[in-house]
Amino acid sequence: MRDRCFHWGQQTYLMGVLNVTPDSFSDGGEFNNTAAALAQAQTMVAAGADIIDIGGQSTRPGAVQISLAEELDRVMSVLQVLRPVITLPISVDTTRSAVARTAVAAGADLINDISGGTFDSEMLPTVAELDVPIILMHIRGNPQTMQQQTDYQDVMGEIESFLAKQIAAATAVGVNPDKIIIDPGIGFAKNYEQNLEIFRRLRSLAALNCPILIGASRKSFIGRILNQPDPKARVWGTAAACCAAIFNGADILRVHDVQEMRDVSLVADALCRDKCESK
Repeated sequence: MRDRCFHWGQQTYLMGVLNVTPDSFSDGGEFNNTAAALAQAQTMVAAGADIIDIGGQSTRPGAVQISLAEELDRVMSVLQVLRPVITLPISVDTTRSAVARTAVAAGADLINDISGGTFDSEMLPTVAELDVPIILMHIRGNPQTMQQQTDYQDVMGEIESFLAKQIAAATAVGVNPDKIIIDPGIGFAKNYEQNLEIFRRLRSLAALNCPILIGASRKSFIGRILNQPDPKARVWGTAAACCAAIFNGADILRVHDVQEMRDVSLVADALCRDKCESK
């Protein structure tokens, strides 16, 4: 991606979150103009991000789906400003194939689909045609309904089954298996206990032979543990969750606080990677 080599298993990579939305759960409205978005992207690059992830549609619980035109306007206005000056890979967080196609044409490098390719039947064929990497995330329902769909017999078994099915669907339409990244979807149709279980059993997803992304940054399960209602005050809790993810096999961390999580990942990698590799 963007002439950068990612050596999975050798280090942890950081994906910096750039929400260009008015209503995301922890930073909604902060970066939804091009000047603020560019400044934030440059701050994250300087802090050590490996990928910048632009999202134009909030996926917080209860978020309402915006129109295609509005999502395109939000994403493209920022992407067109970032691409000439950001040399890192840029990801676009979208469930719509039309957004994916337009963004890649404008220089985006990969697609981050919270639906795992299930919301838009054209997403996987489009990604195959564009020959870009895709992140397939596990979800039930959609952001408006997902919090009512947490009744699992075996949460990790169902996540693994869903992701295996979507990996097969992607490769069947021509997506390169080496360009698939998986995400168990912390907080997406998962309750507090299930989120904790994902961390404890994360290594079971290694059976799918794809890099694993974890997006736990500032999320509500951390707020519950800390009794901290302010998402921005959950940095230390996020750091602990990121450590747990690294020790249990995560390859990419999707984070808001890049500078702090860079320190966390460097130390965690030094402590864990050689040990993990030698098992």
